[in-house]
Amino acid sequence: MIKNVGTLDRILRAALGLALLCLGLLSGLPAFEAGLLKYGAIIVGVVMLGVATMRACPLYAIFGITTCRA
Repeated sequence: MIKNVGTLDRILRAALGLALLCLGLLSGLPAFEAGLLKYGAIIVGVVMLGVATMRACPLYAIFGITTCRA
């Protein structure tokens, strides 16, 4: 895949991914005790970390968006 995620975008995605994983796995909040919100946060967190690691976002590719500098 072509790299289309810039540095700032990567940092924000990684931070959001880690925050969602922490909420889903480590928080004791009652909202995250239920299955749907807990597992939804974990899945979205893993996807965000994966995109930040690979520097390629499939949705950006579909819509022709890039946040990388040429």
